[in-house]
Amino acid sequence: MHLTFHQTPTKKIAVIQSQDIIFDNAEDAAELLMNCLYQDSDSIILYDYNLPHAFFDLKTKLAGDILQKFSTYNGRLAIIGDFSKYDSQSLKDFIYESNKQGRINFVTTMEDGQAALSI
Repeated sequence: MHLTFHQTPTKKIAVIQSQDIIFDNAEDAAELLMNCLYQDSDSIILYDYNLPHAFFDLKTKLAGDILQKFSTYNGRLAIIGDFSKYDSQSLKDFIYESNKQGRINFVTTMEDGQAALSI
């Protein structure tokens, strides 16, 4: 995993660059967030392929557990990907509600992720 930082006028955003799954449980997600917070960034951008398939299957509760960690520690996350490939209506609703709240953002480009987290 390669971690870089993008500075916007209002935020320092951590950008994950990896072809691997970054975390597959809530504890690892919290550890990554703590590492970024230590480096003065409460915002992380990663790609959908950095998350296990279980994240996108809401029955596993992995997405909810990870979001709870980000909420607890005031972290923000942007996930870049093509989410139209998922047929689950509950996942589509989850993505819609998450984007409305702004803590977890599902976006299609790096620029959209940076914009969402800069607010």
